Amino acid sequence: MTNNFFLIAGPCVVESEKLCLDIAETLCAITQNLNIPYYFKASYRKANRSRSDSFTGIGDEAGLNILKKVKETFNVPVVTDIHTPQEAEVAADHGVDVLQIPAFLSRQTDLLLAAGRTGCIVNIKKGQFLAPEIMGFAVNKVNETGNNKVMLTERGSMFGYRDLIVDFRSIVEMKKTGCPVVTDVTHSLQQPNQLSGVSGGKPELIETIARAAVVVGSDGIFIETHPNPQEAKSDGANMLELNLLEPLLRRLVAIRQLINTF
Repeated sequence: MTNNFFLIAGPCVVESEKLCLDIAETLCAITQNLNIPYYFKASYRKANRSRSDSFTGIGDEAGLNILKKVKETFNVPVVTDIHTPQEAEVAADHGVDVLQIPAFLSRQTDLLLAAGRTGCIVNIKKGQFLAPEIMGFAVNKVNETGNNKVMLTERGSMFGYRDLIVDFRSIVEMKKTGCPVVTDVTHSLQQPNQLSGVSGGKPELIETIARAAVVVGSDGIFIETHPNPQEAKSDGANMLELNLLEPLLRRLVAIRQLINTF
């Protein structure tokens, strides 16, 4: 089948080597069977935390080495977040294929330029506070380094203090840049700024957002997944349970096939 969406998926953060390898093995098998191009995603470091006692990672070197092992074991490209210009080069040196710019940092010029200079694919998440047409400026910053390998990701816009909403017009608008556009399904369902200091979420709406993203023409789908989301060290409230991913992807592929007939 041609013209399928690609998938960016994995745990929110590198928790252990075994977890990452197990999830990657499962997802590689599923996506190969469904002819879905696949990128393994996990953050080696979580810098944006509400509370100082929140889990931020197992250590930069250890996390990056696990991502490298996933890449080499399964021959799959890997995606991870970076937060500073220095991290861009470090992640690239460890074989990371896609440097992801977190939404809160999507206007940071030095970070975008550093990511672009590595020659890696750069996935820029649209800030929750930005209009989609403004993302063209972020793309231009990366392009100025001579790097045209840029993706843009929709992950919801702030709707009051403790909720997000997806404006699917953003997908159409950002595609005007000529970049592949991804819909981050699970982060779009976060409920940030909870009084506990831990984000909530609405995972029961994952399929709803994913279906709509495929229908409006998202080039990629981003889903964080974990065998036991309630035990995940980050973003468990909005992640998809791993055993639910294959049937969801089958339904999304069927939708894309139908769309392709028009």
